[in-house]
Amino acid sequence: VVAEAQKKGGVCAFVDAEHALDTIYARKLGVDLENVLISQPDTGEQALEIADTLVRSGAIDVLVVDSVAALTPKAELEGEMGDSLPGLQARLMSQALRKLTGSISKSRCMVIFINQIRMKIGVMFGSPETTSGGNALKFYASVRLDIRRIGAIKERDEVVGNQTRVKVVKNKVAPPFKQVEFDIMYGEGVSKMGELIDLGVKGGIVEKSGSWFSFDSERIGQGRENAKNFLKEHPDMAERIELAIRQGAGLLGDQLLDGEGAEDGGDDDGPPPVEAETVTSISGSGRKSKRG
Repeated sequence: VVAEAQKKGGVCAFVDAEHALDTIYARKLGVDLENVLISQPDTGEQALEIADTLVRSGAIDVLVVDSVAALTPKAELEGEMGDSLPGLQARLMSQALRKLTGSISKSRCMVIFINQIRMKIGVMFGSPETTSGGNALKFYASVRLDIRRIGAIKERDEVVGNQTRVKVVKNKVAPPFKQVEFDIMYGEGVSKMGELIDLGVKGGIVEKSGSWFSFDSERIGQGRENAKNFLKEHPDMAERIELAIRQGAGLLGDQLLDGEGAEDGGDDDGPPPVEAETVTSISGSGRKSKRG
């Protein structure tokens, strides 16, 4: 998200409450770390105060808080190990979100809260899974995404990536409960070529016969990984497949839209951009990979 926002000229900030940001991996994903505001706060109050200040400034387009589970209240840090402080983190998040929600709406900044899964004790019916930080974030969030690793991608015996499933468990800006699966390759991030093949097959643009994939009567590879490698080596064909997918879905690329606007003699600025959601909470399962 940060890398794509930077490509569009956006200013991004990263509040690393876990103190676990992998800068080398972030660079591999396309993040320009020289132009990212990175903070590693000591307490949860400090982290949320920094987030509030950045949002109120109006200078930030994307703010990532990693993670809610690591936002440790000051009272917990100053207390003894083993002290019982029930509801402390939940109260902290509830107060912070009451302050943040108005600022986020006015500044049009997208705030992403990454979270972790916990298990509730003694649940007999329903899912025992829950997320840290109480219920406030669940109610304030415009979009909640459940991100899970569902399998491994192997090249011979070596694991080179993860198969990932994302389910929209809440959405205030579009119909919820959509689900999508894609590949996250180590050192690369989300595999665009894998998406092109999957969407192409689903839309009837890429033909699949047995283990062979073909496009425009030309074979592009035997097996999904070989087809992905072929598209990486032939970006012109990947562009043709992407264009066909967009046209089939009723979508046109930015370049085509700009070209049509110029031909029609319309406004050069084009239509106003669609505003991003205000507060976004992303729930992942257990340990998360750093994707910048």
